[in-house]
Amino acid sequence: MTAFNVVRFRVKLGNEQSFIDAHRKLRPTFKGFLGGSLIKTGDQTFCMLGEWRNFASLAGARNEMIAILDTLRPMLEDLGGALGVTDPVSGEVVARLGATRVAKKRRAASKTQKKAAKKGKAKKRRK
Repeated sequence: MTAFNVVRFRVKLGNEQSFIDAHRKLRPTFKGFLGGSLIKTGDQTFCMLGEWRNFASLAGARNEMIAILDTLRPMLEDLGGALGVTDPVSGEVVARLGATRVAKKRRAASKTQKKAAKKGKAKKRRK
């Protein structure tokens, strides 16, 4: 079953762009890793979201993920409350939410079509 991990960070002042750039350069080769996103949640705050084929893949990559985190630690602030520099959670998917289908927008009429429509209305008024 698909699994996700989410890690919350607070970046030291002046390190935001370096933190983003470091993530953009990452090319993780974790077995079972389906992809991830770094999300900016506020000033100096970010969350990393990772999707995994299953929870065993996620658990098997923890040492590699910690090694990556170790390269980023100098840019991070302690979150307080005995958390350290990360607030990680992970688990298996128990429900998926599908997006609703949005009705397709009508294609905008071309200038030629608009002119033709105006001429047609004008002819009807004259009669």
